[in-house]
Amino acid sequence: MFTISQRPLSSALWSDPVPPSTHRRHPSELAALRGTDDRMDVDVDDADHADLGVGSSLGGHGTYVENDQVVSSVTGTIERVNKLISVKPLKSRYIPEVGDLVIGRIVEVGSSRWRVDANARQDAVLMLSSVNLPGGVQRRKIESDALKMREFLAEGDLLVAEVQAFFGDGAISLHTRSLRYGKLRNGLLLSLPPRLIRRLKSHFHHIPPPCGPSGVDVILGLNGLVWVAAGTGEDRREGGEGFDAEGVYSDKNDVRNPPSSRTAISLVSNLINLFAAHNVPLSDTLLLDAHAWVHKRGVIGPDVPRDVGERLLAELVGVDVSAD
Repeated sequence: MFTISQRPLSSALWSDPVPPSTHRRHPSELAALRGTDDRMDVDVDDADHADLGVGSSLGGHGTYVENDQVVSSVTGTIERVNKLISVKPLKSRYIPEVGDLVIGRIVEVGSSRWRVDANARQDAVLMLSSVNLPGGVQRRKIESDALKMREFLAEGDLLVAEVQAFFGDGAISLHTRSLRYGKLRNGLLLSLPPRLIRRLKSHFHHIPPPCGPSGVDVILGLNGLVWVAAGTGEDRREGGEGFDAEGVYSDKNDVRNPPSSRTAISLVSNLINLFAAHNVPLSDTLLLDAHAWVHKRGVIGPDVPRDVGERLLAELVGVDVSAD
């Protein structure tokens, strides 16, 4: 036989009406505690700054504190949010956010999913349930669809997609449920620092003729990858009468692209590389103005002469590279 007796809690454990905590309290919480405990007479700002030893600023990402000063630990641009100071490095991997438009390459076909290299710290994942079937058919994916995954997207294929969510380990979940997304064809891929891609209302841009017989389409991926392709007419775009919904997953480029179209693609690509070489952020307006500028100067062919490029940078963006 044995008996169970309950010991009373020691009063010393709860002598303080406020249980000890290691988290930083919200100002409203501190104010409420201050109203119930006369000993809480520390100013909120002083309490927040005491952890870092900084009098007027808080150190964020890319910084550290030394001798009561916030010091940058990387080379980059300073970003301020109220009293929080962080430094965005000039060279870094893409940091994704939900809703971002990205361009990636298929690196593995798995069980009901594709693994995609999206130029981020981890490979992204594109689930079979997150893609459109050929023809834009809306139905639940079945076992026969899983057996034909390589007919949709195979290793090495390029695609444009949108960041949908994040998994528990931080990996990106993508989707291509819009007919504007999917496999990329008839173009040229460029790799730029992600910091040069601005967040815009739309990242699908069209440079109309005389930039090629049908213009040039440019997709600016926020992960630093840019796709430059032969332009499509309005009737062949999504919703148009000539839109080929069955050819969304085609592996063949259009054979009807004339040499003048390929020359226009190369010219736009060289303009983008010119801006990237001098750390000029890209936008649709800049690309339109740049092509209009070189066309007005009579530039023929895909190459941009050095003296023309220097004048272009000086007149459009105010960058003087003549001394370099």
